Amino acid sequence: MRVIGLDPGLRVTGWGVIEVTGNRLRHLGDGVVRVDADAPMSERLAALFDGVSAVIAEYAPDEAAVEETFVNRNASSTLKLGHARGVVMLAPAKAGLPVAEYAATLVKKSIVGGGHAAKDQVGAMIRAILPGCILDMPDAADALAVAVCHAHHAESRRRLAMIPVLPKRPARAPRVGGVRR
Repeated sequence: MRVIGLDPGLRVTGWGVIEVTGNRLRHLGDGVVRVDADAPMSERLAALFDGVSAVIAEYAPDEAAVEETFVNRNASSTLKLGHARGVVMLAPAKAGLPVAEYAATLVKKSIVGGGHAAKDQVGAMIRAILPGCILDMPDAADALAVAVCHAHHAESRRRLAMIPVLPKRPARAPRVGGVRR
């Protein structure tokens, strides 16, 4: 299975693609999609969609994972980031891929062991988990972290789905005066 991880941003969106075979992970590629910060919002979103779509076309992933947006104090910035995140989720969805979402704290906890790890810690762990990746940009490291997080959680979900579900026992009749009715 190939997984593309995406770290949405309005100026720079990180992406990373891994291959998952059982419990083995292999780095296939990573990078960023940059958009012109001075362009009108509609053009920036179109460029972001085209960039992410091109990466999907090149690497042909089977699934996508996107980091959730944290709410920041500036409502306008949060809204704009939400636009970018929507476009980043739309590109794989339009390509027919299932799209999973992960909170940044869960991603960091899955990779580093703590939900409030610094970006350099995430990058160092990704280099250890995926030997051979260069990671020129922290956004690419974050995107690979999202992909690795998804690989771990998706495997857990698949294993749980294989466990047969036992039928529920019928409810017992209430006791009245020490006797079941």
